[in-house]
Amino acid sequence: MASEDIAVTKFREYIRIDTEQPEPDYEKAYKFLQDYAKELELEVKRSEVIPGRPMVILKLQGTKPELKSLMLYSHMDVVPTFKDQWKYDPYSAHKEDNGRIYGRGTQDMKCVGIQYLEAYRRLKNSGKKNFTRTIYFVFGSDEETGGQAMQLFLKSQDFKDLNLGFTLDEGLASEDDSYKVYYAERCVFWVVVSCKGSPGHGSRFIENDAGSKLRKVINSFYTFREEQKAKLENSGGKLKLGDVTTANLTKIEGGVQANVVPDEIKAYFDVRVTPSMLDEMDENIKKWCSEAGPDVTYTFLQHGLVKTTTPTTDDDAFWKAFSTTLKQENCKYETEIFIGATDSRYLRELGYRSIGFSPMNNTPILLHDHNEYLDESVFLRGIEIYEKLIPNLANVEAGNEP
Repeated sequence: MASEDIAVTKFREYIRIDTEQPEPDYEKAYKFLQDYAKELELEVKRSEVIPGRPMVILKLQGTKPELKSLMLYSHMDVVPTFKDQWKYDPYSAHKEDNGRIYGRGTQDMKCVGIQYLEAYRRLKNSGKKNFTRTIYFVFGSDEETGGQAMQLFLKSQDFKDLNLGFTLDEGLASEDDSYKVYYAERCVFWVVVSCKGSPGHGSRFIENDAGSKLRKVINSFYTFREEQKAKLENSGGKLKLGDVTTANLTKIEGGVQANVVPDEIKAYFDVRVTPSMLDEMDENIKKWCSEAGPDVTYTFLQHGLVKTTTPTTDDDAFWKAFSTTLKQENCKYETEIFIGATDSRYLRELGYRSIGFSPMNNTPILLHDHNEYLDESVFLRGIEIYEKLIPNLANVEAGNEP
């Protein structure tokens, strides 16, 4: 039996570290990365902006450290698992004979963190270890619960010391032979609508009742939802999911028992807003609540307003280096707006450029799903791509950043 590539071994070791929310084993992950840095002769720093939630920074200094740096970002934490729904223990990193590696984080996104480091190992072993710009391999701690550590990290001196120029972050798998490249992402509106009204006995026609107001609110949200769905479906493939706005009712609260008309009902909506529609969506929600009747109000649990997108034209030197590399590697790719939320939203909000890219094609999208896996061959191909991407991005000439 052929020996396993060291990159695959490292990947499986990382998967076996249980960093599942809400109690990730950050200390074990940090020790793993600390040893990794020593092995690859990288500097390592622990930035703990939130106690117990470290941001781990591995550094390779460039030959011109005064230039803005390249950050290769990934996060250590993973979402919860239901082990009875898995073929194998999600932290066993079981590899089948066909090369499928099962485990939580195989796609989201421990694969990418290891691919960065193993691409550098190959470059280093071939004598290519000096790059113009400083490279930071940064491992975040709590992306899966909202990225509070990233938000605070961006305000810290440790972040300012990075002198950041360009970032690579996570993307999604692609089920065909192309790769997905994300230059922006939809903004998260988590909206709570409160409908207050007159209470009373369930046997009567209560006027000004909360339920009638809630019905109007739901109808408004779902009429809009159907319009957006039709827009996507009738575009002939020109639009992707990230180009439209989705809205879903996710939770309803209210009432005390079956025969009492409640004086208040709350409805929770998860709305993912494409960047070009942010102002319009704010006005829509305001209008829908007003039209539903008196005492209908709303608040936001999250209210993302990031309109900034990362350039994807060749007059941007980093994008040109990125896109040219993919073309040279014969990688078909599509640029899209990310449908969910990543830590890159905090970077873009401050004007930093970030591209979401997880090199996984011909792969079912299984992030957050049972039996998440990544094929060994797809994983290793991703390392080959980063072998070209990393030096090309790190050697972008001076004067080509904002």
